[in-house]
Amino acid sequence: MIFSEKICGKQKNMKKLKLIGPISQVLTLDHLPVNGALIDDQLEIIEQAGILIEGEKILQVGKWESLFKAFPEAEIFELKGDFVVLPGMVDCHTHICFGGSRAKDFAMRNAGKTYLEIAQAGGGIWDTVTQTRKLSPSELAKITANHANRHLSEGVTTIEVKSGYGLSIEEELKMLRAIQEANRSTSADLVSTCLAAHMKPKDFSSSNSEYLSMISNELFPILKKEKLTNRIDAFVEKSAFSPEEIAPYFQHAKELGFDLTVHADQFSKGGSKVAVEFGARSADHLEASGDEEIKLLAQSNTIAVALPGASIGLGCAFTPARKLLDQGAALTIASDWNPGSAPMGDLLAQSSILATFEKLSTAEVLAGITFRAAAALGLNDRGKLSTGQLADFILFPTSDYREILYQQGKMKPVEVWKKGSKEVVKL
Repeated sequence: MIFSEKICGKQKNMKKLKLIGPISQVLTLDHLPVNGALIDDQLEIIEQAGILIEGEKILQVGKWESLFKAFPEAEIFELKGDFVVLPGMVDCHTHICFGGSRAKDFAMRNAGKTYLEIAQAGGGIWDTVTQTRKLSPSELAKITANHANRHLSEGVTTIEVKSGYGLSIEEELKMLRAIQEANRSTSADLVSTCLAAHMKPKDFSSSNSEYLSMISNELFPILKKEKLTNRIDAFVEKSAFSPEEIAPYFQHAKELGFDLTVHADQFSKGGSKVAVEFGARSADHLEASGDEEIKLLAQSNTIAVALPGASIGLGCAFTPARKLLDQGAALTIASDWNPGSAPMGDLLAQSSILATFEKLSTAEVLAGITFRAAAALGLNDRGKLSTGQLADFILFPTSDYREILYQQGKMKPVEVWKKGSKEVVKL
């Protein structure tokens, strides 16, 4: 249960001091690099700690007794029992704005049907496009907010949300406006991304290049005018768009000042090279990346995003996370929550599973779902527990931080704080 002083939804926080504690362990995730491998000994752990909040931000993290004595005017939120506190999680890749279900696809895939056979039977991405197009803007906004609130209840306080199930000017705008509306009705922060380049829609008769040209020339200016997003994504894959087709699309997006991210190397190579060439903030998926692609990413400023939910859903290889980290890449972990390949949407459980298969340290996992994930979204005000950061943090009922991943997602937060306020999430 999440205890709260306010119902889920945006509201301004008064700049009154609040002191939370005593806390068995606070993992600040501070003083760690964005790139490369980490060991648990690098984690800053403050025991018998307190967190002092002013307004929406952290004023200080330190020993409970010292803070209690130094700030007698603070409102006290005294904790009874053992708790570990982490920064609020950041999920930097989701598709939670959608209609319908793809349970039929899952059953067919597990029965041995191919992607093409599923698509021919009416499944695949186009099925979700059809179901999403049927929804009104308000219905889609409500679904998105409900998904966001579930994520928030599990400790995810910042959520990237893609369009990409509209695949026309009108329908992509509907999706992005719905995400904007959902952002106003959940306490989680939603970061929108335009994925109009998910695939060429079946009802567009011209070429891939002509579709991309239409989107970039007609949709991009509206996105800027309405401030619907500052992020452009594309699925660079044999079944979607080639590197050559996507190049002018990304070039136009860059000229207009959009940040870029790429669905890259999921089934075939090529997307990660595009991501690096265009200076994308992140290259996501990377299950098919080889040594050359890993080296390229490690030598760039593009952050690698592992999506274990898709690997679990499709029964395919995981992102080579260990190799990426050992080569010096920045690696984050996201849920890829979507109706087709990753319906679980449980970031913590997926991260624990990835850690087992890729031999990731607890520090690497926690960094990958907090400040490193925030960096993939261009955000530097969250993902750590230190002075000046947003007071986004989560409390787990344990005295040992290692229990959290050990429980493989079974242990959930008992309190979620967002911008200095305890949350109650109505699901």
